Amino acid sequence: MSPSRLFILRPVATSLLMAGVLLVGFVAYRQLPVSALPQVDYPTIQILTFYPGASPDVMASSVTTPLERQFGQVPGLNQMTSVSSFGVSLITLQFNLDLNIDIAEQEVQAAINAASTFLPRELPNPPIYSKTNPADAPVLTLGLTSDTLPLSKVEDLADTILAQKISQLPGVGLVTISGGQKPAVRIQANPTALAFYHLSLEDVRSVLSQSNVDQAKGNLEGPRQSYVIGANDQLLSSEAYRPLIVAYRDGAPVRLSDVAEIVDSAENVKQSAWENDKPAVIVNIQRQPGANIINVVDRIQKLLPQLKASLPSSIKVAILTDRTTTIRASVKDVQFELMLTVALVVMVMFLFLRSLSATVIPSVAMPLSLVGTFGIMYLLGYSLDNLSLMALTISTGFVVDDAIVMIENIARFIEQGESPLQAALKGSEQIGFTIVSLTVSLIAVLIPLLFMGDIVGRLFREFAVTLSVTILVSAVVSLTLTPMMCAKLLRRHEESEQGRVYRASERLFQRVIELYGTMLRWVLRHQTATLLVTLATLVLTLLLYVVVPKGFFPVQDTGLILGISQAPATISFSAMSERQQALARIILKDPDVVSLSSFIGVDGTNLTTNSGRIQINLKSLDERSADASEIIRRLQPELAKVEGITLYMQPVQDLTVENRVSRTQYQYSVEDADPQELFAWAPRLVEKLKGLPELRDVASDQQDQGLEASLVIDRDTAARLGILPQAIDDTLYDAFGQRQVSTIFTQLNQYHVVLEVQPHFQQNPDALKSIYVRSSNGTQVPLSAFTRYEPKTTALAVSHQGQFPAVTLSFNLAPGVALGEAVKAIQGAEREIGLPASIHASFQGTAQAFQASLANEPWLILAALVTVYIVLGVLYESYIHPITILSTLPSAGVGAILALQLCRTDLSVIALIGIILLIGIVKKNAIMMIDFAL
Repeated sequence: MSPSRLFILRPVATSLLMAGVLLVGFVAYRQLPVSALPQVDYPTIQILTFYPGASPDVMASSVTTPLERQFGQVPGLNQMTSVSSFGVSLITLQFNLDLNIDIAEQEVQAAINAASTFLPRELPNPPIYSKTNPADAPVLTLGLTSDTLPLSKVEDLADTILAQKISQLPGVGLVTISGGQKPAVRIQANPTALAFYHLSLEDVRSVLSQSNVDQAKGNLEGPRQSYVIGANDQLLSSEAYRPLIVAYRDGAPVRLSDVAEIVDSAENVKQSAWENDKPAVIVNIQRQPGANIINVVDRIQKLLPQLKASLPSSIKVAILTDRTTTIRASVKDVQFELMLTVALVVMVMFLFLRSLSATVIPSVAMPLSLVGTFGIMYLLGYSLDNLSLMALTISTGFVVDDAIVMIENIARFIEQGESPLQAALKGSEQIGFTIVSLTVSLIAVLIPLLFMGDIVGRLFREFAVTLSVTILVSAVVSLTLTPMMCAKLLRRHEESEQGRVYRASERLFQRVIELYGTMLRWVLRHQTATLLVTLATLVLTLLLYVVVPKGFFPVQDTGLILGISQAPATISFSAMSERQQALARIILKDPDVVSLSSFIGVDGTNLTTNSGRIQINLKSLDERSADASEIIRRLQPELAKVEGITLYMQPVQDLTVENRVSRTQYQYSVEDADPQELFAWAPRLVEKLKGLPELRDVASDQQDQGLEASLVIDRDTAARLGILPQAIDDTLYDAFGQRQVSTIFTQLNQYHVVLEVQPHFQQNPDALKSIYVRSSNGTQVPLSAFTRYEPKTTALAVSHQGQFPAVTLSFNLAPGVALGEAVKAIQGAEREIGLPASIHASFQGTAQAFQASLANEPWLILAALVTVYIVLGVLYESYIHPITILSTLPSAGVGAILALQLCRTDLSVIALIGIILLIGIVKKNAIMMIDFAL
């Protein structure tokens, strides 16, 4: 019995069921979250460890390596990278896509606990981990400025009020504050005065650590009353530290103010940030991997008015970057395109059906199928994003086909004299199998997409499932509602009853049919030639596939550009500040730039003293004259005029495959167990890549030309004087390491007491002569008595990949060059310079994902063809009919690839999905032909 019969005979029940589907779909639509893309982020955790004053080599050996050895044993770890710089270690762990990030978090905490016994005891805080990807751009950036309050006070309020509250919101991964103006008391010792009083820096440190305490003191309990014991044991301001007694000399006290300057200042004075060209505190907010960006930002913006009310009125809070602005606009554009597509399809249907009643039927069936899909999307946890909406837009063509096939067959029976009800019963029974065949075979085309591996497969799984569900719902509607409406709305009309427009169009369509018949008869008379043409198109398709440029994803314009500045390794902080601001002034002059945020200094986000970050916010697309890539090319010549600094820029993308921040868009890494060999070959490879015409903006994270003031200890002399290396290191750390020697505790936050020598003793290596170390007999011995100074070069950052030393090269593509062409060029350059076998080179991030997808493309297409063949063979119980249907594909393939080349478009992942859908479209037409021929 026909599956449509029951629904045709019970129109009320059918209409009510469809109304229920429509209602559920509308309710689900309102509940669906909005995002740019499906949530397919790699579970990623970053671990930050701060050790103020430690060199990159010390950080790498004493902090990063012990942690890496423990993290390397964590199950499910996909990739581990690290950067050790001056006072900071950043380790990034990227896990398998199938691993739950909460489970990964537990494993990471256990690994940190296991490594704690191997870490330096002087660490001010244990390693801090956060569920966030450092390569993921902040979802929201806030700028805090004040015309009356010092930045240290602004930073304190931002840390205690904004950061704490925002960090507690669901989906927020990390809140970082750039500008480095956290309040602190700085004890700036005078080495000359210390030597005069026969005191050492260790004496000062000991007094500071013991004079500012906040410990439990107990309570008193009497028969009737109890008392909590308190004391003025904490020193909360610089004034309280000045009268501290360090020692007694000749019966008189030597106070701290006699040997040091004590100032209320900042914990790290070598950090600065700007909102446009104004000094500011910058708050960057990153989401957790997998968190919906729209929901995260909505929660923050809902909380912001309350947070602003908690701040003094003199502090201005500005939203500098909001990544959801372009995402919302993009989704709205796709939604409008979906509605426009539906409207155009209805107009085309009316043009060909030339009947209002006949047009109403697919006009109801099509939106019902789309809206019904929303209910399934909600149950599956999907979102309204560019890919799911693209699937719905594409599906309109398939959906309307099902309805038209049913309508046309029923209308044919009516024209033969059947009543509308009988025509609906007979027509639906005859065409039911065809619709089932079309539905099953179309879904079969999409099945290989469901089994694509890695992040690309996860990304398009939602697309494939949404499209499959829409096609399935469409089939149900076409077998139920459509024939029922045909029985109620379609009527037979004699041609004489039609108007002139109808008769004129009928004559036109008849001529088209006659022309098609003539061509078909010619093809049938020349079958050999037709088969040869088909074979030729198959060969041509394969050849075109080989030569067509291959790409990954088209570069997005999200309205945000990330800039990473890099100056010579020997640059001072003040010079870096001047040059960073010079770059910002040039950028702000561009007519398409709205605002920017900029910061320099080592803070866990920015990792070297000679680099900085600039986030450039562009006007909306309809308000500017160029896209993000064009703006970058326009800015580069002007920015190049600023001497002594280079700004590398790239458009921020919604899809983040990388787990590290690079200066440009694509990454290529080399690693070696021997760092000396690695550092010798990496610059050669960089120079070779800079000469390739396919690449632009080639950069490297190898920075090994920093200046080092190396002290060579005469151990024999030191031992004779009673001085051990531990005492030397402690003294140097006290003098130059911004050592945090004590903590000031308050109810809202904690602040540090920082020990150092006075600033004019920190300007050049000659100051080392003023430093004294206490010997075992208590005498003060100058460093120059048992050490000598040797100038050397050193690394500003030490990078590891999988526990091995690594150098990451990054590059942009030259205009008009596909990623596949750049990959081949780099592989050729690698062979030409003859990299040693001990150096392992590999693409990372987007380029690595491209290589994986490129290797899978032929298999994906082949899997789609085999799946379709099997399904069609099962449906038709034939080995031949599926081949007949699939024989139409080569000509379509030639047309698709030629269209890509004519439009100068890469064969990207998006284009590949289009080709797979093309298989479904071509096959669908062939199925209808064969069904009627049989």
